[in-house]
Amino acid sequence: MTDSEKNNFDYQNIDDVIHSRIRLAIMSVLISLDEADFNFLKSKVKATDGNLSVHLKKLEDAGYISSRKEFIDRKPKSTYKLTAKGRRAFEKYVEQLEKFVLKK
Repeated sequence: MTDSEKNNFDYQNIDDVIHSRIRLAIMSVLISLDEADFNFLKSKVKATDGNLSVHLKKLEDAGYISSRKEFIDRKPKSTYKLTAKGRRAFEKYVEQLEKFVLKK
């Protein structure tokens, strides 16, 4: 990263959809996996069912994740996956934070 890029940090460029503890945690988990089910995300993120659901919905509405809902042995199972748009948004988010952290 050049000195010019480091000095061009603008906090308003940080993605507000990702910039939440729980949504950032969800995105961080999903970036390294093909997909994850609700209970796995819940255990990793350490959120309540309701809180996790709200944040997953926000990410899904933004097009950053997709969901698949199915029934297994008559029990609902929701699986989540990062979309290409979500991957690009997460990478850009990390780049913006690097500019902030590495700024001299």
